[in-house]
Order: sequence, then C-alpha cells, then structure tokens
Amino acid sequence: MTNSPQIPTPAHILADSMLSRHFGRETVNYFSSEDLFCGINVFLFDIQLTLTGSPLNRLSFLRSEHSFLSAALKHPSTHFVLLKDLAPLTKSPSELYYAKYDEVRKLVPEDAFDKSEEEMIKQFDSRKTNAQLIFLGLDETKKQGGLAWKIYTGAPYFALDVTPKGSEEQQTHAKDIISTMEAQGLSFYQSRVVMTFSADEAAIYAQARALIDWNTRNTFCGTCGHPTLSVNSGTKRACPPTDAALAEEGKARPDCNTRTTLSNLSFPRTDPTIIVAVLSADSKRLLLGRSKRFPPKWYSTLAGFIEPAESVEDAVRREVWEEAGVTLSRVVIHSSQPWPYPANLMIGAIAQVSDPEHEKISLLHDPELEDAKWFEIEEVEEALRIGTSPLGEKAGPEYKGGLRLPPPTAIAHQLIKAAITGDFIYSKDSKM
Repeated sequence: MTNSPQIPTPAHILADSMLSRHFGRETVNYFSSEDLFCGINVFLFDIQLTLTGSPLNRLSFLRSEHSFLSAALKHPSTHFVLLKDLAPLTKSPSELYYAKYDEVRKLVPEDAFDKSEEEMIKQFDSRKTNAQLIFLGLDETKKQGGLAWKIYTGAPYFALDVTPKGSEEQQTHAKDIISTMEAQGLSFYQSRVVMTFSADEAAIYAQARALIDWNTRNTFCGTCGHPTLSVNSGTKRACPPTDAALAEEGKARPDCNTRTTLSNLSFPRTDPTIIVAVLSADSKRLLLGRSKRFPPKWYSTLAGFIEPAESVEDAVRREVWEEAGVTLSRVVIHSSQPWPYPANLMIGAIAQVSDPEHEKISLLHDPELEDAKWFEIEEVEEALRIGTSPLGEKAGPEYKGGLRLPPPTAIAHQLIKAAITGDFIYSKDSKM
C-alpha cells in the first residue's frame, strides 16, 4: 500500500474557544486522492489530493500591485511551480520541484509586470501570447532571505504553465525549459491520482492547477467570443474593448455587455457540492452507498451537486432522497474540502432521519447507486479500524472481510467518524 499523507493539523484547530469547546475541534480535510469523490454523485469524479489549509498567504490585494509582483518575480527566494498539461514538475512522485527565475526567464521576461493592468488592456494585441503566470502567495514561514514588502516578509510562489502553446517563439521556449528540466532527472508527474505529496505541497499544487486550468478554459469571452486577457496575476480575465490585431485589419471588436457593467471581468468559478453521512432515527446505524465502480464491500457516503437557488441543507435532503429514497430531517454542516478538478467545493454534512418510517431504502428514483444500506455502528467502527484504504488499493493486513471504507485523507472518512462518535453534534456536557 502507498503510505498515506499526513493529515493536516494547522495551529488554529488547537486554539481554545467557546465554539471549539461546544462543537469540538475544527476538521481540516486533506484534499482526498481517490479515483472518485469518496462520496457518490452523478458523475463519479476522478480526483486527486490537496489540502484545505495552505501554507501560503495569498495576499489577494497585492495581485494588481505590479511593483510588488515585479519584485517578487525576480527575488532569489521565489519558487515557481511548473505545470505541463496540468501535470506538476516533480523530483519524485512525492516531492514538487520549485524552479528559480533564471530557469524560467525564457518564458517570463523581466518586464512582465512593467505595464499596469489598465495599460495592458488598452494595448491588447491578440497576436502576442504569453505563458500563463499566476501569483500564488507568500510563505511567511520563510522570512530568512525572503522578500520584504511593506509589513509582509516571506518567499513568493508563482505557478507557470510550460505547456508548449501560443506563438512559435513561446512554444520553443517552453520546449527548451521542459528539455532542460527532464535532462536533470525531473519529470512531470502524469497521473490523475497524486496522493503522495505532503499536505503543504498538495495545497500549493492544487491552487496552481485550479487557476491554470481555469485560465486555459477561458481564453475567449463567453459573451462576444473574442480573446480575453489574463489580469490580476492570473486570477481574473478581462474582455478588452480593442485589439491591435483587428485594428490593423481595419476591424473593431464588437460591443460586449461584459464591458458595460460593473462586473466587467470574469472570475474563477467554484461549483458547490454536498457530501453527507446519514444517521438513522435511533443513531445506531449509518446509511452508506456504493457504485458499480467500487471494489467488493467498499461503501461510502452519498454526494451530489448543489443546484441553483438551493440551500446546502436542501441539497443534502434532495440528493439522499433521490439516490437512496431516504427522507432526512436535520442537517448539520461539518466541514468542507476544496477540489480543483476542476473547480468544486465539497461541503460535508451530517444528517439524520427523524422517524423510522422514513428509513426505507429505494433505488428507484435516480439509478445512480448499485446498492445502499444501513450499517450498524459497530460494523462501521470495525471498518474504520481495519477496513479503510484508497480506492484501488487493498485494505490493511488486519482486514478479514466485511465493510470497507475510504481512508482518513477522504472527507467521507471524517464525516463517518464524526457521525458515529457524536463529538461534533453533541457538546461535551450533553447526552446522546
């Protein structure tokens, strides 16, 4: 079996407060790296690992401050995360490689941030292409030798897309960088399952991947269909009113209503989904389901998309009824897990049935599941102890048969554990 990454324990979850005493410590989910959601939804997603608690201070308010970005770009402490076709450059399957500016200067000229965003938009020329560069943030734990800017000090991090595309010159430079890196024994980790990065590196890679993927998918305006321009250090895209390439042909860009409102930029999207552990009315059983893709005896929590004009709680109730025919009452939000494959936020919940009459399982509504059933808490506890594993891997040596569940790095595992222990739902001075 592959060694599981360390579960993140950022300092804030150890701090004492009234809410922590009542609800217990906050759950910080490692971004789960199974071949699916570790929940069951309509698309049965293939996902990879990253973390909710990143080591980087994103400093989003400095993304338009080009004097800061210019200084960060060339600073000796700066780290560049390189991606080719969304695959990260690595020293090994468990360690990212961080390039220095001298290694990427062919794709990132020193004057990359010399112009203001207003000037970039005004002088837009769709014939000129640039490698996608994104400012990720500052690691303020690396103050020694780091960049000092106003009250902030640390190592800057950028993501750079080195996929050969764009102009011939850009493609040539990208190929040169790729060749140089691979000649050093480095490689772009081509796998949809990345579950060996440390929690910190997984978070950094996830942020880089999500933003590069979004920029790649939005190179044209969704309203007028003309090329867009990456601004705000890769976190927004603008639809410029003019294009020097068209002007040279005596043409003009058409009017576009994205430029006639206050919201004249496009932003990265986040699609919310729910994932839920469901308790029976007497709290002695847990509802779990399985897909046809699951290995034998492998079950997980139920999940699905939140629809427009729907609350988180209503989405939980709807999805559980559609997939398993069970009618829920109370829904409590437990924790969340970002998932940039491509742009989801999993909102984890614990829910309960109010009456045994509402516990009857039916798979006749949405034919998503192969099976759904109620499991006794004792059986779930045993599975948590000896029957967990990533999807596609064998359970541990103690496993002798019976229920199998997702590993601790999955939000599904954390929801199941919280539901059956009751620590999250009940305060320490209350009774179940």
